[in-house]
Amino acid sequence: MEQFNELQQKAKLIRKWALISTTEAGSGHPTSCLSAADLAAVLFEKYFTYDLANPLNLYNDRFVLSKGHASPLLYTLFGMAGAYSLEELRTLRKFGSRFEGHPVPKFVYAEAATGSLGQGLSVGAGLAWLAKHENLPYKTFVLTGDGELAEGQVWEAANFASHENLDNLIAILDINRLAQSQETMFGHHIEKYVSRFEAFGFEVIAIDGHDLNEIDQAFDAATKNSNGKPHAIIAKTFKGKGISFLENKDNWHGKTLKKDELQKALQELGNVDDNLNFRLKKPAQTKLPRTVFEEIAVEMSFDKNKEYATREVFGEVLTKLGEKNKEIYVLDADVKNSTFTETFQKAFPNRFGECYIAEQNMVSVAAGLSRLGKIPFVATFAAFFTRAADQIRMARVSETNIKFVGSHVGVSIGEDGPSQMGLEDISLFGTMPDVVVLQPSDAISTAKLVPHMVAHKGFSYMRTLRSKTAVLYDNAEEFQIGGSKILRQSGNDLLTIAATGITVFEAIKAADELKNEGINIRVIDCYSISPIDKDTLTKCLRETKRKIVITVEDHYAHGGMGDFAAAAIEDENGHVIKMAVTKISQSGTKDELLDDAGISAVHIVTMVKEMMGNLVVNF
Repeated sequence: MEQFNELQQKAKLIRKWALISTTEAGSGHPTSCLSAADLAAVLFEKYFTYDLANPLNLYNDRFVLSKGHASPLLYTLFGMAGAYSLEELRTLRKFGSRFEGHPVPKFVYAEAATGSLGQGLSVGAGLAWLAKHENLPYKTFVLTGDGELAEGQVWEAANFASHENLDNLIAILDINRLAQSQETMFGHHIEKYVSRFEAFGFEVIAIDGHDLNEIDQAFDAATKNSNGKPHAIIAKTFKGKGISFLENKDNWHGKTLKKDELQKALQELGNVDDNLNFRLKKPAQTKLPRTVFEEIAVEMSFDKNKEYATREVFGEVLTKLGEKNKEIYVLDADVKNSTFTETFQKAFPNRFGECYIAEQNMVSVAAGLSRLGKIPFVATFAAFFTRAADQIRMARVSETNIKFVGSHVGVSIGEDGPSQMGLEDISLFGTMPDVVVLQPSDAISTAKLVPHMVAHKGFSYMRTLRSKTAVLYDNAEEFQIGGSKILRQSGNDLLTIAATGITVFEAIKAADELKNEGINIRVIDCYSISPIDKDTLTKCLRETKRKIVITVEDHYAHGGMGDFAAAAIEDENGHVIKMAVTKISQSGTKDELLDDAGISAVHIVTMVKEMMGNLVVNF
């Protein structure tokens, strides 16, 4: 048929520029592009609705390239659609080029940063889930490789997509048999993939991924699907398809052609018209996301004679914010009655997503929501964010606007024991650039800081406490990202204690005990860990008798608040003494475990007294 003859030429043009661009770059993955060229050509020619002038148009279809190493495929597709000249692809992987080795937000048509394999289906599920909840008509297409199907997150995403009836999600599985170092787990045994996706509740079509007619029929069926099942198009393909000395050959992953090899390959492709293009269907409407980054006042009052858990206050404040900001969504991992996001769920069930115990999928689903302007809050136990460390890292590369909240931090959670204790979380979030890390100690500071998270454009993370704590502040107190509060001070303070979260109360106890003995110390509540309040720390350092700041935190010693404080005052000729958790904890009461970890009031008193004399010479 004539339409398929032209499509064949367009697929050849995709192959041509995947080869040219990677040879120009001297690195890349051309063979991974060649296997999917026919699939992509049919999709863009006939089934993809998109407004190039408005990549964030809520009526655009979404295309997620999960196999991010095949980025030249993505770049060529949008070039052929008219977004830019194909000649610009010669800048692939060059410094400053929009065409990086793997897609990032600099390339405005990328739905997410990809390349850490196995995450694209989750991002796509987030996009498809949002369309369902907001009655948007777009379809989400996710192109995966077969190697990444060994990743557990893929099956977390498949489970989620099936459970949520995402019949607007179409997974395109490029089964080209060859991975980086060897054959994939199932090679070309397509039936293995069919049975697995069927078991997860997908509508499955197995095809020859190089037969344009079969591809066309598969997309036609998938895009008309409205039976509540997500679709999986399982395509048997050949890596390096179209070039005889590459096709289905091992040891070509991540290798580019030399100049003479490129000429040989182009000769095999034959004369291909560089002016061939995809005339994308434009959506009937244009509606752009409306992300509201504004400070919203929340009226709450707390009884000074009562104690409150900051995790519970967080849930109440978030719900009040949700009343005024309709862009806030919340995702849970089956702990909503511990993080208290269940309060939000009861008020706004349509903006609440239950991801169950699948934290990796949850984070990447949030990345999908953020792409289209939502403000997703992702809440679970702080300890469990570490199992999604790579997904968090990639979400940050994607420049997402996710708000993370980790409850049950530190040894102070008590009897549950070390498997539930978040003691690495500050280092996890704090190591990434421009990430806000907060740890309120009481109800008032929590109520004032959660609205700042919503107003802040970008990543932020809050630690919340399991234990109930006393109300330290008055309702009129103001809190800011990058701020702190001085809770104890005098005109002759010996040194400064900088505490955060539960240890603020230990520091206050220690200060009051020492005052009874005639020793004055300054106490700071470092509720903002990143950015930390450098000015206040420096001021305290200069005003105390000894240029010493003792940091006390319920977190491991390395990567915690103490390191942020040390970096802040490194030019002040002062010393930071870190009191933190230095061993694996155990079950016990909060007070027993704080004492066992060496971060209770009695240990702070002992440390201050050591600093009074010459017992510690080297800091």
